[in-house]
Amino acid sequence: MMAGSTAQAQNPSHLPVMFTQVMDGLRVLKDGKYLDGTFGRGGHARGVLDQLGPAGRLLLMDKDPEAIASAAELFGGDSRVAVRQASFATLADWDETSAGLDGVLFDLGVSSPQLDVAERGFSFRNDGPLDMRMDPTSGESAAQWLARANAHDIADVLWTYGEEKLSRKIAAAIVMDRETAPFTRTAQLAEMIARVVGRGDSKIHPATRSFQAIRIFINRELDDLERGLEAAYSRLKPGGRLAVISFHSLEDRIVKRFIASHAKAPAGNRRMPAPEAFTATLRDIGGAQHADESEIAINPRSRSAVLRVAEKLGPEKREAHS
Repeated sequence: MMAGSTAQAQNPSHLPVMFTQVMDGLRVLKDGKYLDGTFGRGGHARGVLDQLGPAGRLLLMDKDPEAIASAAELFGGDSRVAVRQASFATLADWDETSAGLDGVLFDLGVSSPQLDVAERGFSFRNDGPLDMRMDPTSGESAAQWLARANAHDIADVLWTYGEEKLSRKIAAAIVMDRETAPFTRTAQLAEMIARVVGRGDSKIHPATRSFQAIRIFINRELDDLERGLEAAYSRLKPGGRLAVISFHSLEDRIVKRFIASHAKAPAGNRRMPAPEAFTATLRDIGGAQHADESEIAINPRSRSAVLRVAEKLGPEKREAHS
């Protein structure tokens, strides 16, 4: 199937972001083995599967049990597919990956289905329980954390993961207000933040950065990304491709630095001893890629997406730098 045809056939609200660029980046081999570490609702996975032959293999992972249930329903009858509920940070622990992978995809952040279901607690636009866990059966919910965390810790999370300039003011208000009524609903928290921050002239809701920060913290998203990148690197075969879609600067910075650390020699310093020779083991493919205007018009979520692709180098292609 031609790249792009799968994307066009899907519901616009659930379009896989940068579908054609991802398929081009992964460069799917008919008999290859690929891992989609963020299944979501399977748009990218279906695109990979469409290009695999009978000997190909597709491994699907997701933290979210609802996403895994969808994966089992959509692809469970295909002998080429294996499904596992877990964070992609643990992909190297899966026996299916031990023989090596020809490609790995991470589509980071929260999926459209998660945002659309108010009961998941990811969105302040639809009131629901203040949960935010990608796996609702594991760990602490946002409501539970906000009920016990002190103002310093809350402010630190809002600043570190949301770059919220008024993090201390918001944190102090959370601690004060929860004495009267604990925060249990998304609308309740969003309205309080809007009151503290003020709406101003910005088109962005004043709670956007805080909700992003709390979600990233609750789900350990940046820690999982760092671990997942190392795991993917360890399992990629020579010539294998890593493709990562990120949606904000914190994620993209981690991906960019990871690729550069394996693709470029570190900058020298005349005042320091000469560094040991550096051997590149990844090749950056195309730098930062962005959705075009036609995709953004159909799928606004793609506006903030950044795709980075890297290829694992075999011994014969590695370049030494001194």
